Amino acid sequence: MLDIHQLRKNPEEIAERLRARGFEFDVAGFQSIEQERKAVQSSTEELQARRNSLSKQIGILKSRGEDQSAVLAEVAQIPDKLAQGQARLDQVQLRQNDLLLGIPNVPHASVPPGKSSDDNVEVRRWGTPRSFAFPVRDHVDVGAGIGLDFEAAARISGARFAVLRGPVALLHRALTQFMLDVQTREHGYTECYTPYLVTGQTLVGTGQLPKFEQDLFKVLRGGQEEQAEPLYLIPTSEVTLTNLVREQILRESDLPVKLTAHSPCFRSEAGSYGKDTRGMIRQHQFDKVEMVQIAHPDRSYEAQEEMVGHAEAILQRLELPYRVMLLCAGDMGAGSAKTYDLEVWLPAQNAYREISSVSNCEAYQARRMQARFRTGQGKIEFVHTLNGSGLAVGRTLVALLENFQERDGSVTIPAALQPYVGGAPRLAPAAT
Repeated sequence: MLDIHQLRKNPEEIAERLRARGFEFDVAGFQSIEQERKAVQSSTEELQARRNSLSKQIGILKSRGEDQSAVLAEVAQIPDKLAQGQARLDQVQLRQNDLLLGIPNVPHASVPPGKSSDDNVEVRRWGTPRSFAFPVRDHVDVGAGIGLDFEAAARISGARFAVLRGPVALLHRALTQFMLDVQTREHGYTECYTPYLVTGQTLVGTGQLPKFEQDLFKVLRGGQEEQAEPLYLIPTSEVTLTNLVREQILRESDLPVKLTAHSPCFRSEAGSYGKDTRGMIRQHQFDKVEMVQIAHPDRSYEAQEEMVGHAEAILQRLELPYRVMLLCAGDMGAGSAKTYDLEVWLPAQNAYREISSVSNCEAYQARRMQARFRTGQGKIEFVHTLNGSGLAVGRTLVALLENFQERDGSVTIPAALQPYVGGAPRLAPAAT
């Protein structure tokens, strides 16, 4: 959520900055609601002042022994008028809040202009894609020999799910543990285990609601709880980790708060029909190791660069070629002020594909959550929130299967990962 004071002060300037990301801010509509709010608020304040004035008059008339009936009659009408005014003010503020919740974040000054991924800017590359002496197979074919099963998943749950058995399940678990170990032991994150089901208000806090409800899975509860507030499956543990500071006032000395968690992620993939239908690139359920930092506003962009490095460290240890992309204004998520994507090389696609996204949301989420800190001088300010994948486990598995495939169907295990698979240098396909 944007700063309401800045919107009131510079609506045209903010509208111009939002236009860079393809969003048209309705300045006239906002100002119309503002005028109505001011009018109702002013009327309410005038009524309150009139009530106070009449109360003094009653005291004076009473001390003089004069008739108070006319004044008392006017005073008696004021509570109803105040209640009506407050109800109207509540309605206006609700409309204003709904408007604010639908406005995306303002891009940081360093974000390049552009409308789509074609306008993103490459920052750097690491590693050299491997040259193969045999025809490259994609992860679906490579994984089939070591336990990757999409047909079984389709029978159980439908499209866009996967079953992992044996060696490939071990590899998936090994990746998860390796990522958590690096983030906690080397990068200073505190590991958390958080709920997979959250309330709608929790998702409002991080910006998925109300605008992106179609991308979520809603759980309808039966029995005695059928009238209760619905719950949603988390699209990422960014939601739960960031909301841990919701409605909290932290000490300045507590910052930064660095949190990580492994969790499944659930996404309906609304609007993505026909995209990446083969394999594990785009699924309804996938696993991720998430990084979240709650940072001081003066140091949040340093924290973002640090988090990009934390994600890069995983890729480098796994010997996976990648590139870092600075997203243009039109390609960023709604809550982000600045985003870097890490894209890993996939030989079968002959392309780089996103494997991590590291975003600085500045105070956008913090305002929605009322997440604040107290400065050394006692002033209360909003924190800045940052999130990033460290990494998406399923896509990392895809990258390993494709980049480390061998002619005989086996998969070589990078040295850093070998301790997590019992020291095995490679995973061999089952004998047929």
